[in-house]
Amino acid sequence: MEERVWWQRKCLVEICLMHPLDVVKTRGRIFRFQIQRGKTDPTSYKSLGDSFRTIFRTEGLFGFYKGILPPIMAETPKRAVKFFTFEQYKKLLGHASLSPGLTFAVAGLGSGLTEAVVVNPFEVVKVSLQANRNAFTEQPSTFVQARRIITTEGLGFRGLNKGLTATLGRHGVFNMVYFGFYFNVKNIIPVNEEPTLEFLRKFGIGLVSGTIASIINIPFDVAKSRIQGPQPEPGEIKYKTCFKTMAIVYKEEGFLALYKGLVPKIMRLGPGGAVMLLVYEYAYAWLQKNW
Repeated sequence: MEERVWWQRKCLVEICLMHPLDVVKTRGRIFRFQIQRGKTDPTSYKSLGDSFRTIFRTEGLFGFYKGILPPIMAETPKRAVKFFTFEQYKKLLGHASLSPGLTFAVAGLGSGLTEAVVVNPFEVVKVSLQANRNAFTEQPSTFVQARRIITTEGLGFRGLNKGLTATLGRHGVFNMVYFGFYFNVKNIIPVNEEPTLEFLRKFGIGLVSGTIASIINIPFDVAKSRIQGPQPEPGEIKYKTCFKTMAIVYKEEGFLALYKGLVPKIMRLGPGGAVMLLVYEYAYAWLQKNW
């Protein structure tokens, strides 16, 4: 019970600290927005700093916390699903004739796909709130927005499960690289007997894991934001499926447009991914020892 309460508090603190970067990432390209359509977009931001300044000036401090309730509600079950299913897939794959390295990667892929199904409805609500440029006090609440999406668009792939394929790709690829890289590299680099150096060894590998996974999966993230965010023309659905959306972005805006929002994403998920893996490792070791 104490372990669960501690984990929930840790998730809450992390979300509150990192959510402004998520808002900026959803709004921005490499230094501009994932949901804006290039330099001619009248809502375009010039840089990461300009994004922060403009949001603060036009929407206030609370503008950085738009859409924060869905991740708060989803984060604890999301992390539970991520690590629980990773362990289950790993055990299941133990019966197959796969190398240990491939087992970690495939188990990570499975856990990511499972996680995506759980979190996608929360992501749809979160992105729709983050895309709203009204002042924080003028935008609808999370529950009002969720009800509006269900009422007008339903529960299917045009409503609360919009962008599911892109979310599957985002989480599947991220977890495959994240777990696969971390556990394979961790087994290659020798363990250090000194606790502080051992902690830094694991943190460094986790940091690189989160960074590489973020770089590889961001095209899916861009596609997800485009599909779940506001469409360029009201009443016309331009961004429909994951790979078609990637193709449109590449054709109209170039290759680098598929990496919009990369800097704030790395700033959030690089160290965040390292911390998450360390918590998982030490918590898992404690449970193995005491249960």
